[in-house]
Amino acid sequence: MAAIRKNAVYSMQMDRRIMRVPARTATAAETDAAVSPAGAEPIRRLTLHDQVVTRVRDMIIEGELEPSSRINEGALGASLGVSRTPLREALKTLAGEGLIDIVPARGAIVRKVTPDAVAAMLEVMAALEALAGRLACKRASDAAIAGVRRIHDRMLSLYARRKRLEYYKLNQAIHTEIVRLAGNPELAGVHGVMQARLKRIRFLGNSGPENWAAAVAEHEEMIVALEARNGAALAEVLTRHMENSWARVKDVI
Repeated sequence: MAAIRKNAVYSMQMDRRIMRVPARTATAAETDAAVSPAGAEPIRRLTLHDQVVTRVRDMIIEGELEPSSRINEGALGASLGVSRTPLREALKTLAGEGLIDIVPARGAIVRKVTPDAVAAMLEVMAALEALAGRLACKRASDAAIAGVRRIHDRMLSLYARRKRLEYYKLNQAIHTEIVRLAGNPELAGVHGVMQARLKRIRFLGNSGPENWAAAVAEHEEMIVALEARNGAALAEVLTRHMENSWARVKDVI
């Protein structure tokens, strides 16, 4: 109960703090696009393929398409207003991300990840992100770190308005950017695979106000450590963040 009260107090304090951050609505391109080292965000036009992939991925993350359910291509294509060809290409992309399985004679099935697999992947993610945090503090430019701060502040504005999916996308963008700033393509590649497979699971970690407030508090610690270039502190909070992610999702998967 003490932990819940602590998180509730933090949530109220965070709300007051966030209200001082200028509100800004993040567009779909902003939430999905990578941020350059200078913090500039290129304007890009999403192809039909990208739009379909993003929409179906969001449906999986938010639970509209439930784990273990078979995807009815005809019905889904009709609801999205696209033919089966672009939908099937999008499903192949999502299969590559580990979000669905393409099963002969059955079609596309939303992948259900077992609790043991989630726990194992979060252990690996903790190690990967701890290493990334230490390297990023050594290698990232001041401009790149300032870019992460801008993503963080936009994420807080979305938290203040309880825009959960948009918040979640920027949350994940911060993790991706810290890994990118480590300057190790092999590390980034392995992390990207794991992060994609955990998208739905990590989204569930923000399902309650106490869990969400606690996750935001950890992100506050991350940005402070990154700006101070304190690699040990950043590695510690990233590790703790992954350990707490398991605690936040283990009862809902």
